[in-house]
This record gives sequence, C-alpha cells and structure tokens, in this order.
Amino acid sequence: MDPAGTLLEKARSAAHDQKPFTVKSYKLPTQTEQQLVEVLGVFLEELNQGRLKDSLGYCLRELAVNGKKANTKRVYFEEKGLKLVNPADYQSGMKSFKQETLGKIDYWLQKQEEAGLYVRVTFHIQGRDLYVRVGNNTTITRKEQIRIYDRIARSRAFKSLEEAMTSVMDDSEGAGLGIVILVLMLKKIGLDEDAFDIDIENEETVARLVIPMDKATVEHLSEISNELIEQIESLPQFPENILELQRKIDDPDVQMGDVAQVLSRDPSLTADLLRTVNSARYMLPRRMDNVVEAVKVVGLRGLKQMLYSYGTRRVLGESDTETGRHLWEHSQKTAFYAYGIARNVYRRKEILDDVYVGGILHDMGKIVFSNIHPDVIDRMMSYCRRQGIPSTLLEAMSDGIDHAEVGGRLAERWNFPEALVQSIRYHHAPLRAHPNHRDVVCVVAVANILVHQDEFTPEAFDTRVLRILGIKNLEQLRQIHDQLQRQYERAFQQN
Repeated sequence: MDPAGTLLEKARSAAHDQKPFTVKSYKLPTQTEQQLVEVLGVFLEELNQGRLKDSLGYCLRELAVNGKKANTKRVYFEEKGLKLVNPADYQSGMKSFKQETLGKIDYWLQKQEEAGLYVRVTFHIQGRDLYVRVGNNTTITRKEQIRIYDRIARSRAFKSLEEAMTSVMDDSEGAGLGIVILVLMLKKIGLDEDAFDIDIENEETVARLVIPMDKATVEHLSEISNELIEQIESLPQFPENILELQRKIDDPDVQMGDVAQVLSRDPSLTADLLRTVNSARYMLPRRMDNVVEAVKVVGLRGLKQMLYSYGTRRVLGESDTETGRHLWEHSQKTAFYAYGIARNVYRRKEILDDVYVGGILHDMGKIVFSNIHPDVIDRMMSYCRRQGIPSTLLEAMSDGIDHAEVGGRLAERWNFPEALVQSIRYHHAPLRAHPNHRDVVCVVAVANILVHQDEFTPEAFDTRVLRILGIKNLEQLRQIHDQLQRQYERAFQQN
C-alpha cells in the first residue's frame, strides 16, 4: 500500500475528477482501517460533507471488518474440513470460530492472504452522491444474507443504540449487532436503510453505502445554478429559425416539404442534417443529399430532437479552446455509444433519439463553465457573499463537480423535453431520475462512463444500473465497450 500521504493525494485527485478510487487489502490491519476512514474524509470534503466523517467512518470500518471476518471464516472452515453451506457444519464451526481465530489471528490472516482473499473498498463521487463499495471475494451464504436482512428489518423497531444493544446480543457473531448499529447510525445522520445494500456481484460479496449531499447544500447549489444562468447574458433563447421549425413540427397538419423548406433557409442546419443522415448512425446504402428525403429518414420527432443539439451548439458556440473541443468530441462519442447501447443491447428503438441527443448534451453544464467570462465569476462570488453561501460551493461547481445541475437548469430554461432535462441533470446519478425517464438516463450514464475510461474499470459501474439495461455481468459490459470502441473508430475513420 502507498504511504499515507501519497494515498490521500491520489484519493484527492480521484475525488476531484469524480473517478473511482480503490484500496485493496488482504489482511486489513488497523493502520489500513484508519487510512480508509481518512480517504472517506477526503471524498466527503470534496462534497462539503466533512461533518459526516466520524459517523460514516464507523459504518465503513464495520463493513470492511465484516468482509475480513468473512474471509477468515472461509479459511477456518476449510482447514477444519467444514462446509459453510452445510447447516450442521456451520453450527459446529461457529461454536469455536471466534475463540480460536482471535487467539492466533495473525496465523489466519496469513492463511487468507495465501488463499488470495481480499477486502476491496471503492469510493466514487457520482453527481452529488458518494458511493462507497466494500467487496470481499468470499461469497456470502444464503443463510448469512437472510440473517443480515433480518437485522436490518429489526433495526426499524429500535429508537436508540442503547435499546439495540440490549435487544440484540450474539456471542457467536458480532455482525448482527454491528449491522443494526450501522443502520441506526445512518438514521442518526438523516439517511434511511435504503442508503445501505448488500448483495453478491461477480463472485464478490458487496456492501454499498450511498451518501447524498445534505439538503442545505443542495438548496445552495440550486440557488447558485439559477443565479449563474441569470448572470450569463450571452445565453439567450434559441434562434428564431429553430423555434419556427419546432412550431412547424408540432403542427399535426404539417407536410415534410414545408419542414424541409424552412430548414433549407439555414445552410449550417442543412449541412448538419445531411451529415447526421449520412453518418454510421443510419447506415444508409448510399450517400443522401436531398433535404426532403433526409427529413423523411430522420422523422419529425428525430428532427425535433436534433434541433435541441444544433440550437445548443449555436448558442454556446463551438469553442476554439482545447477544453471546448474536447468536451464536444466527448459528447459526440457518448451519443454514439448511447445510441449503440439502446439499439443493440437494451433494444428499445423508441428511445434512440432521446439517448442520442442526451449523449450530445449531457455535459452542457461543463460547456457553459468553459465559456464563462471572468467578470461573471466575480459577480457570482459577490452574490455568494451577499447570500451567505460558502464560496467553496461555487469553486466546486466551476471545477465541474455540479455541472450536471447547471446544465439541467439551463435545459429547463430552454424548455427541453423532460427526458432530455433528466439525462443532463442525472447522468452521474441515474437512479435519482424519474422512473418514466430512468431507462434513457441509465443508457446515457453508462455510455458516458464507457467513453471516459482509457482502461475498463469495473468499479466505476453501479450493477443496479446495468441490470436496468439487461447487462448481466461486467464481462458482457466489457464486450460491449470493446465493440462500441471498434465501431466508433471505424465510423470516425470513414468520416
């Protein structure tokens, strides 16, 4: 393991960039437990949640130690010739497990390291939430899982830690009481039991904590987002010709030729339409140059969705800076991936246009920040001082931590469809999206992570999101990633 200073420096960089950060240990000594809590503190500070470090630090250590104990139990039972899944063996082994392992713990920790058993903790900021994933590669038995769920259910009846401790005592295993205290600790800081989950994923037992930002901070961020958009005078409503086209498309009696005629008045928009139709997205057998035919291929709904992308580019501009170019290139690639996932994996043709435009515009908030003039930032700092809002929140937003909220606010101001607003606002936290649009947001979110990854990193993905899209395991996701990457490279070379 890295020295403490280097570890925290790497953690700080990962938290700032919203990248997953993993600490893996075979023996999990006390020093590593303490370092895990310090890393947790770094991630909480990035979210302005430092006050939660002590309470959540207890929860983290409880889960990590439970993982280590499960590994110790595995090697202990194997050495005794007992099977964890056999009820009689389990009862027999647990009678002596605690006393024998505590008596020579170094021996058993060495045995589990030799067996390759580990505890792996991953921290990952997604939007305004912190995900803490504690995994160990000993698969929990069905009996143990039922036992944990029973403890979680029983914790609802307890009003205090003292009441829990007098009601839940178990000499054979401490995990029962520990889980109850963990749930009560979450309640104490305003979170419910839904913030905690435990399941089996890819031959690991995985416990997960989801920590949202506190309500006051969220309110401040929304307030800053609204004020910021009001301060950016260079962001007007959409150009009139685009609004006229949208009105035409909304007319139930409109003819394709009428739409094509209005569209043709804008050479740039016409070129954008033809470029889209002739891209790998539509896979036409021959190149198309006729505007009316192009409108028929895209369809009125698809054209309307395309106008949101085109209009945003017109208003925000094609930045000449390296950052601006990188943002648009990333957005284009995310759209390509999202379209491929929706079409070939999720197999939902009716959301193809939504996910494509959602991919194009998901980082709209970052694009806004990349174009902000320094005097706007000065006015925003003054606003924060007048309102008593910590300036660190604005600095965090400027660095991209809450760009999704800014983009969502701007999309609302421009009257974007709700599915598109949700894709922009929740592409880092898709499970917070409205159920009516969650599938669209999940597609965009997974596409965004895949595009961001230079190397495939399993810890970056929430398996609950993958399940919504019908992605059964990380190996399937890896194959999807490799296939989309090859397809994009071929399409890019063709264009």
